[in-house]
Amino acid sequence: MLLGLTPSRRLLSHRHCLLQSRSIKSENTARSTALDSVLSAFRSICGEDGVSLGEAVRQQHGKDESVHRCCPPDVVVFPRCVEEVSALAKVCSNHRLPIIPFGTGTGLEGGVSAVTGGVCFSLRNMDQVLDVHQEDFDVTVEPGVTRKALNAYLRDTGLWFPVDPGADASLCGMAATSASGTNAVRYGTMRENVLNLEVVLADGNIIHTAGKGRRPRKTSAGYNLTNLFVGSEGTLGIITKTTLRLYGIPEAMVSAVCSFPSVQAAVDSTVQILQAGVPIARIEFLDDVMIDACNRFSSLSYPVTPTLFLEFHGSERSLEEQVHTAEDITQSNGGSDFQWARDAETRNRLWKARHDAWYAALALRPGCKAYSTDVCVPLSRLPQIIVETKEDLIENRLTGPIAGHVGDGNFHCLMVVDPNDPEEQREVHLFTERLARRALAMDGTCTGEHGVGLGKKALLCEEMGPMAIQVMQRLKDTLDPKNLMNPGKVLQPREL
Repeated sequence: MLLGLTPSRRLLSHRHCLLQSRSIKSENTARSTALDSVLSAFRSICGEDGVSLGEAVRQQHGKDESVHRCCPPDVVVFPRCVEEVSALAKVCSNHRLPIIPFGTGTGLEGGVSAVTGGVCFSLRNMDQVLDVHQEDFDVTVEPGVTRKALNAYLRDTGLWFPVDPGADASLCGMAATSASGTNAVRYGTMRENVLNLEVVLADGNIIHTAGKGRRPRKTSAGYNLTNLFVGSEGTLGIITKTTLRLYGIPEAMVSAVCSFPSVQAAVDSTVQILQAGVPIARIEFLDDVMIDACNRFSSLSYPVTPTLFLEFHGSERSLEEQVHTAEDITQSNGGSDFQWARDAETRNRLWKARHDAWYAALALRPGCKAYSTDVCVPLSRLPQIIVETKEDLIENRLTGPIAGHVGDGNFHCLMVVDPNDPEEQREVHLFTERLARRALAMDGTCTGEHGVGLGKKALLCEEMGPMAIQVMQRLKDTLDPKNLMNPGKVLQPREL
């Protein structure tokens, strides 16, 4: 019974609910009919084995590593080449079915969630390394090729691809999210390392953002379409090939760990090392909570204070100079003597401990879930934002160890939260919004490398302002007028 309503009002309310129910049923029936009519078309394009309606497969493709709930697609297709991707996209366009690209599912902002249902394009079968040009230091890969697979393939060439987000992610997926990681301070992010992209648009047309087959190290020809699609998170098209810069494997590498009395001392050392022109390859910050977690999880014994993990690349002679300069600077800021990791095995164990920070944080509260959020600020504001963030965590009794790519002002809070405690989940959500707004107030960004996805759309509006968002929306409307490409991500829903 609807209390407080007159009989006529109750009748109108019941009628409205009935109409709503019929409308929802009608929409679901229409989608079901559309899917039935396209399944045979999908199978004719990529074969019986290339189309899956299985619940387990759909669930697997409806969630990434984020805290966002699983939103499975209606169907998953597994194309084997760009021609099949194009043909499938044309079918989806004709039937107005949403398209969600899927690489390895290692994203952290819900980028693969099928929030309006639709068709997931799982690109794992497109796994070829193409056109390695050793003399030109570049390679072209398909979207099923991961970072580790590429470097294993390149091992005998003396070349490597250094962008390292930690996860063994798809390289085309890394381009789609403008990923970076521990090596960005020396080698840049994906944005600086992508030379060309092959992209299938929402209507099935294929474009090459720098011209078909072109791979110059630089160009000033026309609009920069490559960087338009880098970081677009699947909302403008499906990346089916990427041409990447490669680098020579350094003659020598050496890593070190240095402890500091304060966050300020660690960041001051970082800035001074960069100002001194030391071409440091990695310089990672871990706060006291994070280093304690890593000690426990990876059986290490570093002092439980703010800590830098450093790595130097170069010739044997140049490393001596780099290390000497860096050690002088850290000691002048109260840092400890360097603890060295010179051989490959010790060095790999050190960096594995850093990359295992996610699991180390989880181990602080067994049975809980982890959520990683990131922001990026100018280097000079890094001490202030980290100190304020730690105070916020303590005040609100939240578990959130901090790890960061301190060389470019980017850091992560690895929030550990009880999935069965709605109040704690709400507190974590409010904390992440405060953190992002704190970064924006310090001339930074709400995300340095994870992307916007589902969770940071409102923050993107605050960061960019209404006119820039309007330009983004117009670009989206031009390239994807039916709003089929990964709908619900990056941009807020359009007001009708």
